[in-house]
Amino acid sequence: MSAKFGPAGNSDGFSSKYKSTLSAPLYLKEMGLDHYEYQCGRGVKVSDSLAVALKEKASENDISLSLHAPYFISLSSIEEEKRDNSIRYILESCDAAKRIGAERIVIHSGSCSKISREEALELAKDTLIRARKTAVEQGFEEIVFCPETMGKVNQLGNLNEVLELCRLDDSFVPCIDFGHLNAREFGFIKGKEEYEKILCEVENKIGSDRLKVFHSHFSKIMFTVPGGEKKHMTFENNEGYGPDFEPLMEIVAKKNLSPIFVCESAGTQDIDALAMKNYYLSVR
Repeated sequence: MSAKFGPAGNSDGFSSKYKSTLSAPLYLKEMGLDHYEYQCGRGVKVSDSLAVALKEKASENDISLSLHAPYFISLSSIEEEKRDNSIRYILESCDAAKRIGAERIVIHSGSCSKISREEALELAKDTLIRARKTAVEQGFEEIVFCPETMGKVNQLGNLNEVLELCRLDDSFVPCIDFGHLNAREFGFIKGKEEYEKILCEVENKIGSDRLKVFHSHFSKIMFTVPGGEKKHMTFENNEGYGPDFEPLMEIVAKKNLSPIFVCESAGTQDIDALAMKNYYLSVR
C-alpha cells in the first residue's frame, strides 16, 4: 500500500467547470489523485440519491472517500446539551459516510476556553466513548473515527490530546493536520526533525499499526501570536507561512507509511494535493 492524496471538497478550478460533486471522482482520477473528502462542515445534508451516485462514481474511478463531520461539534462543551447534540452530529456523519461508501469521518474536538485543558479532555473522552458505543449499536462499527488536531491555541486538539482520544478505542485513527500543529505552535515545523518528532509521538502513544495508516490534513496556514490559526493559504501564495510538505513526504516514503493526505489549501486543494503526490512518488 502507498499513501493516497486528494482534496477537501471542491476546488475553485473544479467549481468553475462543473456544477455537481458527482463529477469529482472522474475529475480527480484524470488529474492523477485517488482520494476525496466530502465536506459536511455546515451540517449533514446528503440525500440518498446523491449518496448512491457518489458511491458508484467513486468506485468506478478508484477514488476512496472520507467525510468531514460538522465543524460545530464540540466534544468538550461544558453544556451537556451541546455534547449530546455533538453525538447526534457524529451519528448523522456515520450514516452519511456509510451511504456514500466513506470509511473515515474527521471530527473536531471543540474548545477549552472556559475550563482547564484537563477538564476539557475528560469531557471530550466521555462524549467520544458514548458516540462510539452508540455508533456500534446502530451498525456503524466499520466507520473509523478520526479526531483532528486543531489550529487555534484555545481549542482542544494539540497532538497529545488527540492521541489521548485515539487511545480510547483501538479503531480510532488520528487526523494529523500538520498546518494546524504548525500554526498553534507558531511555526515550529522547520523540517524533518519536527516531522520525525510528531510521527514518533504517534507511534509511541498508539502504535505502529495506526501510525502506518494515519489520516492527515495538509495546508499552509497563516497564524497569529498568541491565537494560532488565522487562515488557510495556497502552496503558491503562502506569504512565507509553512509548513513545507517535502520533508514530510520524504519521511513517509522512507518509513513506507500509507496515510491518506487530504489537502485543505484555499481554493487550490486539488492542484496542491497533486504537487504533494508527485513529490512523494519522486522520492518513493
